[in-house]
Amino acid sequence: MSTIDWIVLIGTLAFIVIFGVWKTRQADKNMEGYLKGDNTERWWMMGLSIMATQASAITFLSTPGQAYEDGMRFIQFYLGLPLAMIIIAATIIPNFYRLKVYTAYEYLESRFDLKCRLLAAFLFLVQRGLSTGITIYAPSIIFSTILGWNLQMTILVMGVLVTIYTVSGGTRAVSVTHQQQMAIMLCGMVLAGVTVMYLLPENISFGKAVQVAGKMGKLNLIDFKLNWDDRYNFWSGMLGGLFVALSYFGADQSQVGRYLSGESIAQSRLSVLFNGLLKIPMQFLILFIGVLVFLFYQFHQPPVFFNQVELNKIEVAGQGPALKQLKEEYTANFKEKQQQVNQLVTALEKEDNARIAATQQALATTEANGKAIRGQVGKLLQQVDPKGETRDTDYVFITFIITYLPHGLIGLLIAVIFSAGMSSTAAGLNSLGSTTVIDFYKRTIKPEASSRHYVFMSKIFTAAWSVLGVLFATLASQLENLIQAVNLLGSYFYGPILGIFIAAFYVKYIKSNAVFWGALLAEAGVVIISLTSDMAYLWWNPIGCGLVLLFGFIIQFFLNQQAARAIKI
Repeated sequence: MSTIDWIVLIGTLAFIVIFGVWKTRQADKNMEGYLKGDNTERWWMMGLSIMATQASAITFLSTPGQAYEDGMRFIQFYLGLPLAMIIIAATIIPNFYRLKVYTAYEYLESRFDLKCRLLAAFLFLVQRGLSTGITIYAPSIIFSTILGWNLQMTILVMGVLVTIYTVSGGTRAVSVTHQQQMAIMLCGMVLAGVTVMYLLPENISFGKAVQVAGKMGKLNLIDFKLNWDDRYNFWSGMLGGLFVALSYFGADQSQVGRYLSGESIAQSRLSVLFNGLLKIPMQFLILFIGVLVFLFYQFHQPPVFFNQVELNKIEVAGQGPALKQLKEEYTANFKEKQQQVNQLVTALEKEDNARIAATQQALATTEANGKAIRGQVGKLLQQVDPKGETRDTDYVFITFIITYLPHGLIGLLIAVIFSAGMSSTAAGLNSLGSTTVIDFYKRTIKPEASSRHYVFMSKIFTAAWSVLGVLFATLASQLENLIQAVNLLGSYFYGPILGIFIAAFYVKYIKSNAVFWGALLAEAGVVIISLTSDMAYLWWNPIGCGLVLLFGFIIQFFLNQQAARAIKI
């Protein structure tokens, strides 16, 4: 990185932190101000905050690499989101506002009892605590690998920066900084997309780039084939994605806390509908940038393995000759593919369908051979270091940024990734602190205290969760592609949590004891399914939710029968 990159990066991050602290310097006078922003947020502010909470650094690091490797089909993960936003706006938000809750889990005590409230809150704290650690770890491990930054120091810096303004200003600080972060993120990604197009050969227009990407199988947006083991298809996205979105936006305090700060029900409803309208286009943009990076690497040779640090391990271990041979094979494969891509461009210009089909078939074979060579590099790495990271898709976009983009823009895009990490981490820490105080400390430990005392304890717990998040980040190891790791982790908990809320909102037959034990059995069921089958994780969400309702109905039936027999006696 050059001096101008450091100036852009440090200046951007310093502005976010200082602005957040200054703008919310009076927000900690009472609980309403600190935990709900005095209910003054407008719909567009909450909508941006909701989007920024979901758009972590993993989104901007991992999603382009996902598209590079697998095309656009990851977009199907979000197909159920708009419908979920409509359901939440119509049925869930009014219930939260009617009871004037600080957290989503307060509602469960009014519907069931304390133990159900604490169970849902506990599941949330476990899931969100681990996820927050990953949102800190993800950009840190990649920056430390690509830029040579010290991993522990990078994790610590991100954790400290986020903690400063989150502890200082609470919910209001998170919302205010989210607006700045979303502006930086969107501007940075648009500039990245324009720059990639500019770097493509002169004869490759935008329209032709789309054509080539389509012919190479990268615009595989929708797959209607039902396959239980396939993570991303129309059915898993519409059903599994719907349940993920319902649980995340309707029962996860990191999101619920964003729209509970609205000045009215109407404003909160508009904020979630705003997110439902814009989330898919934003993800489409990020994925499409990954496709453009893939196209760029059809004309400029990519590394045989994007994680250079892992690649160096092979040479250090004395496997240099074997690696050199694979690199030579990969270079020959690239040159062959480059010729075929140029032939495809020519065939498209001439609208020669027969030649297009023949070139597509040849390209598919060459592409498969290239992947096989990269797979051999991964196996070589595994021989050298059994614990080595053999997947490199998370490093595709950052490698492209560092290698090919102009200075200044490099600093801006690294600031984008840092900002995204800070935005999701801040919302996570804020929700962890508020849930710990409201659902555990205030409810079970010290129910009678001043508003200022609870604000103080919120700050203490938020800072404590930050320390735990940083600690987990320093101990974390990567799980496949980072964006999949976060969604997979959430899928262990989202289904059972959502099942509790579905029973609370819509199934009056199920009472507290039945839903409590039903949720515990459902959580055990999800864990068993994950360990004993290859079922795609998106399906765990509707299954977990369904198991809560199924077990809840069964247990409630037997409890009713037992009560009836007791009355007869």
